[in-house]
Amino acid sequence: MDAIEKFIIKTVDIMGKVVSFLLLLMVLNVSYDVMMRYLFHNSSVGMQEMEWHLFSVIFLFGISVALKDEGHVRVDFLYDNFNPRKKAVVNIFGTVFFLLPLALLIFFGSFEYVNDAYITQEISEDPGGLPFRWLIKGMIPLSFGFLLFSALGYILQNIRLYREAAK
Repeated sequence: MDAIEKFIIKTVDIMGKVVSFLLLLMVLNVSYDVMMRYLFHNSSVGMQEMEWHLFSVIFLFGISVALKDEGHVRVDFLYDNFNPRKKAVVNIFGTVFFLLPLALLIFFGSFEYVNDAYITQEISEDPGGLPFRWLIKGMIPLSFGFLLFSALGYILQNIRLYREAAK
């Protein structure tokens, strides 16, 4: 069980580095777009769309990284006063009964959405916009599948913490 937990943590850490790199690309993209717009009075619809495409991927995959790093939202004024065993129980309960059902719903519910975009070869509605909109929509089931993977690691981590606190 420890080996699985370590593998998941390492994989999520790698995704965190990928997300960090995408954030850097987004900052550069926005900077370029702002400079072109205000200094040269020229703007690209494709570059503007790339901003929200990058933001979407950063946000979607960043959720999994935030879960692993305990950066997610919780009621801290209660949680902070719990002992380690209670914290582990709250984390396991919240993950199993709240996170997993929602992630599974979005994961399975998004396939038809992505498939429709792929079949119709959906593109941007704006002239000069980006093609292959199904690629960005495809990040939804991919990222929620990754969130399920990260949640499994989070559950295993909290089972370990629960057992360690019992000793």
